[in-house]
Amino acid sequence: MDIFLAMAPQGGEAGGGSLISTLIMFGAIFAIFYFMIIRPQQKRAKEREKLLSNIEKGDKIITSGGVHATIVGIEEKTVLIEIAPNVKIKIERSAIGSVVK
Repeated sequence: MDIFLAMAPQGGEAGGGSLISTLIMFGAIFAIFYFMIIRPQQKRAKEREKLLSNIEKGDKIITSGGVHATIVGIEEKTVLIEIAPNVKIKIERSAIGSVVK
């Protein structure tokens, strides 16, 4: 029982230091999340937006479903692609997975 009394905080001064260290830890955790998760995700989203805005007729693409195709027409939100000779379909721009150069 004497061990527990010796470990108990004495007076009212122990709570203030604990609050500051807790705030510092929360700040450090937020910084880690920002630099490890949020910032790289924003960078990838910006690169993807640039990729989708720079597509042109004749570009070869791979859709997010794995279909290899060639772009034959571009509209504001959709793209007309040719997946085989004389087989054309219209897809959303967001369905484009990558552009093959």
